[in-house]
Amino acid sequence: MSVTLHFHGASGTVTGSCYRVEHPGGQFLIDCGMFQGNKTVRDLNYKDFPFDPRALDFALLTHAHIDHSGLLPKLSKHGFTNTIWATEPTCGLLEFMLPDSGGIQEYEAERETRKRSRRGDPPMEPLYTKEDAADTLKLLRGVKYEEWIEPGKGVRVRYWNAGHILGSASIEVEVDDGEGKRIRMLFSGDLGPEHKVFYLEPDAPAGFDYILSESTYGGRERPEYTLEERREAMKTEVNAAMERGGNLVIPTFAVERSQELLHDIGTLIHTGEINPQLVFLDSPLASKVTEVYRKHAGMFEDVELSADQLFNDPRFRIVQDVEESKAINKIRGGAIIMSASGMCDAGRIKHHLKNNLGRKNSTVLFVGYQAPGTLGQIIQSGARDVRIHSSVIPVRAEVRSLGNYSAHADHSELEDWVRERLPAHGAVFLTHGEDEERSALRDALMKNEGLGGDQVLMPLLDDSFELKAEGVSDKTQPKSRRVDLNQVASDWHNGYSSFIIDLSNQLQGADDDARRLEIVEALKARLAELGPVAPPLPRKTQAGKAEPVEVDE
Repeated sequence: MSVTLHFHGASGTVTGSCYRVEHPGGQFLIDCGMFQGNKTVRDLNYKDFPFDPRALDFALLTHAHIDHSGLLPKLSKHGFTNTIWATEPTCGLLEFMLPDSGGIQEYEAERETRKRSRRGDPPMEPLYTKEDAADTLKLLRGVKYEEWIEPGKGVRVRYWNAGHILGSASIEVEVDDGEGKRIRMLFSGDLGPEHKVFYLEPDAPAGFDYILSESTYGGRERPEYTLEERREAMKTEVNAAMERGGNLVIPTFAVERSQELLHDIGTLIHTGEINPQLVFLDSPLASKVTEVYRKHAGMFEDVELSADQLFNDPRFRIVQDVEESKAINKIRGGAIIMSASGMCDAGRIKHHLKNNLGRKNSTVLFVGYQAPGTLGQIIQSGARDVRIHSSVIPVRAEVRSLGNYSAHADHSELEDWVRERLPAHGAVFLTHGEDEERSALRDALMKNEGLGGDQVLMPLLDDSFELKAEGVSDKTQPKSRRVDLNQVASDWHNGYSSFIIDLSNQLQGADDDARRLEIVEALKARLAELGPVAPPLPRKTQAGKAEPVEVDE
């Protein structure tokens, strides 16, 4: 008899958090998140779960962000019918977030189906629908911080504040191993920084057998700052953007980041330190989430303006209607436009970027993490051109970044959090981070905390570990990974898109048609050298239907 821990997401990647615990009394999940990033990573969402959803006894959820909760509707769609435990604020956020995600899946499937129909290909089935999301909401059950619950046979659980977003939690888990012992684990979830408007600092007890810690910002430090200094930095960015004469576009996450930005911008307007003509929050989900924040306002700290004071200013516009969103494109300057998604891979932000990136007097300000391969990361890394909705868009706008709005702990804060949770008698698992960041945090824990190399582990996707109270007794790797790990940071789709842009620029910059033909013939000759390529095998959808291999347009 033993306890086995499976890593089905956020293992070598930042997104797709999903951990499964098998024990003598059954099995359960901690998180079931959506994969975000380049197309190869996103395709993981459409592949079969590496487990049977019907066999799960329950699920525990650390918080509402889609990379932790976004595959719950897929889970229920494929047979999971048991309880999903989460804090009450998280349940409130999911009432809006999961149906919104279902709507996005339906929209993306409809858009892809139109493209396929022009090629004579079969339609695309949504990952899940709004109806699937509604069914999932029926499974939610709220829990309170710091109170023990027993969600299943041989399992005891307690939630602790993680300081990341409203309702976020680290989850303490005790599991009977069938041999008269209890395996004690702590799942960090996403950890918030020390200086964070609205929230208390992360908390949890010390002394476990196993600790799982996120490592998003391993090896990266943010300058020390106060809330006043953060607002001063935002004031500088806003005033510089307004002086350029164009719009300020801020890609933002609907949950928490939007509310913090609104609060800081509202405070700066209230004190007369900035003077934009209009401020748009163009996200139906963000506006609904803001109502949840109003409901739980008693949990917040450092709030200088109430929600009523904030939205009483006539310059603030919460945009829900699609036509009203499109009308924003007519505004050429003086506006702050906040829109989802924060990594620019979906949602209305893509339209605003398409409309503003090509203008020299516009500004794009990134305030959150950009996963490798996302449109946001490509823009932030200095690309001269990007592809949005099949169009090549030149990047002429000023591109800026402001790290003080991150909802994640930085390197020192992560190390401090792990130190305060030690000892870990078995091991510390580093998850939810790219390999470079995980390695930096691992090196620091070994050097500064005296942990051995066999005590700080970096699992990869679908690895599993047999856990004993005294340490890991066995490790198993999958026979084949669900994704090529070499294409997680940048995949062939990214390369193809970059190649097409570079080719277009080469052809447009050529002196004459003779030179253009020379370029084309040289490429054709190189392709011929590579030899004939067999037609790609069709892949399978979750429903088992064959569909063609896609090339991003």
